[in-house]
Amino acid sequence: MKYLIAGGGTGGHIYPALAIAGALREQDPAARFLFIGTGHGLEAELVPRAGYPLEKVELYGFQRRLSWRNVKNLYLLAASLWQVRRILREFRPDVVVGTGGYVCGPVVAQAARLGIPTLIQEQNALPGVTNKILGRMVDVVALGYAEAAASFAGRKARSVVTGNPVRPDLLCEERAAACRFFGLNPELPVVLVTGGSQGARSLNQAAMSMLLRCVKENKPVQILHITGQTDYNNTIRLLESAGLAPNDPAAIFRVLPYVHEMPKALAAATLAISRAGAIGLAELSLRGVPAILVPYPYAAENHQEINARSLEKRGAAIMVRDAELTGEVLFEIVDRLLGDPARLQEMAAAAVEAAHPEATAAIAGLVRQLACQERVK
Repeated sequence: MKYLIAGGGTGGHIYPALAIAGALREQDPAARFLFIGTGHGLEAELVPRAGYPLEKVELYGFQRRLSWRNVKNLYLLAASLWQVRRILREFRPDVVVGTGGYVCGPVVAQAARLGIPTLIQEQNALPGVTNKILGRMVDVVALGYAEAAASFAGRKARSVVTGNPVRPDLLCEERAAACRFFGLNPELPVVLVTGGSQGARSLNQAAMSMLLRCVKENKPVQILHITGQTDYNNTIRLLESAGLAPNDPAAIFRVLPYVHEMPKALAAATLAISRAGAIGLAELSLRGVPAILVPYPYAAENHQEINARSLEKRGAAIMVRDAELTGEVLFEIVDRLLGDPARLQEMAAAAVEAAHPEATAAIAGLVRQLACQERVK
C-alpha cells in the first residue's frame, strides 16, 4: 500500500500525521509513505527527523484581510495545484490523508478530483472552513470531537468519531525519570507551561509574573516553561532583569524554547497551563494532566475556546480567557489547585475519562479500509 499524508505548519497538524503513519506502518510494515508540506513549516524538520520522505510545495496561509500578500498567495496556490497533481500522478497513492494546515486543502481536493480515496482528520470541536468544504469531496472524516459531527451532516463524507491521534510513546514515560531528565525534583509538584509549538506571548508574560511571585514567596513548586522559539530570548531577558539565573540548576524553574521530548514533559507535570489546541488537549487528557486552559483568542471561529469549554465541562480543566489573563490570576488558580490534592485527582480522572486512547489505531484502520476497497476495485 502507498499512503500520501498532507499536513503542516504547526506541531498540532504534524504530530497527528506522524502518529497515523506510525500506526499504518505497524499494521503494514511494507507500506510506502510520502508526506507533502512546505519548507517553512515545522514539518520540514519533524517529518525527515521521523524518517519519512517529504515533498515540499511553496504555499502560505491567507490573511483574513485584503493584502498584497494574499494576491501573491493566490498565484502560489495556482502553481501548487499543478505541482500537487504531478506528485499524485507520480506516487499514485492508494489513499490520501489530510491532517490540517493550509497545505492540506489543495492536496486533498486534487486527490478527490482524481478519484483517489481520501480521509481528513478534523481535530476541533468546531471544524474550520477548509475542512467543511473538503467534507463535500472526501470519503471519510475522522472526528476528534463528537460535537463536530453536525458540521458534516448531509455531506458526501462519512463521519466517524475517533478522537484525536497522539504520539505513541505518550504513556511510556515514568514521572520520576522524566523529572530527572529536566533536572527537577520528583518529590515536588511541577507546573508545565506551554503555548504550543509556536509559543504564546501573553501566556509567557503571565507565566513569568506567576513564576516571580512563586520565587518571592518561596512556594514549594517547580515550573517547566516552554516558551516557543520566538519569545525565548525575551523571556530570558525578563528573568535576568529580575536577578534570576535562567540556567541555575538549583532554581525552581526550567525555561526552554522547544521540547522534542514532550511525552517526558507531560509525564513530569502535576498541572499544565496551556493553549487549547485540539492535539495538545488530547495529549493532556490521555496523560491525565489537570489543566488551566487559555484559548488563543484569534483562532479561526474561536475554536480553541470551544475545545477548552468541552474539557472544562467534564471537570478536567479550568478555562481563563486571554483578555483576563494575568500573572496574579494564574498564581491564585495554581496556588489553590496545588493546595487541594483531592481536586487535582478529580480533574486528572476526568481528563482520562475524556481521552480516546484508541484514536490513532482507529484512524489507521479507516485508512486501511479505504486502501483495501480501492485495491479490490
